[in-house]
Amino acid sequence: MRTVAGVALLIFLLDQLTKWLVVHVMGLAQRRSIDVWPPYLNFRMAWNDGINFGLMGGEGAAAKWILISVALGIVLFVLVWLRRDPPGLLGLVSGGLLIGGAIGNVIDRLLYGAVADFLNMSCCGINNPFAFNVADIAIFVGAVGLVVFPDKGGKAGKKAP
Repeated sequence: MRTVAGVALLIFLLDQLTKWLVVHVMGLAQRRSIDVWPPYLNFRMAWNDGINFGLMGGEGAAAKWILISVALGIVLFVLVWLRRDPPGLLGLVSGGLLIGGAIGNVIDRLLYGAVADFLNMSCCGINNPFAFNVADIAIFVGAVGLVVFPDKGGKAGKKAP
C-alpha cells in the first residue's frame, strides 16, 4: 500500500502545483486563455462545477457536496479493493493514480467551489472545446490500469480453475 500512497501523493502534489501555477502565478483565471503551442496545447480556464465535460454543472451547493461525497466514496472503495485483493505493481500504481487525481479534484471543489480545468488540446482540424487537468488524466489512466492490471500476474480476465 506504500506504492499506492506514494503515487497518490505524487499525483496530488503535481496536480495542485500545476493548478496553482496556471491560476495564480500565470493569472489564467483573469486572462482566460494562453496559447502555448496552438492548436496542440493551449491553456483555457474552465471552472467545472459538474462532472466530466461540465455535466450536472450549475446545480448549486448540494451538487458540490454530492460530487465530493461520490469522489471520496470511490477513493474508499478503491482502497478497500486494493487492500483485500492486492494487484501487482502496475495495478497498485493505477490505484494510486486514480486516488491522487480524485483527491486533487476534491480539494479544488473545497477551495474554489469547482474544479480548475486548464489543459486544452486540439489536432488535425478538430477543435476541442473542452479543458481538463492533471487529476483528470490520472483518474482516466488509473481507471484503465485497474481494469487492465487487476491481479498480481497482470493478466486481465484470468479465471480461477
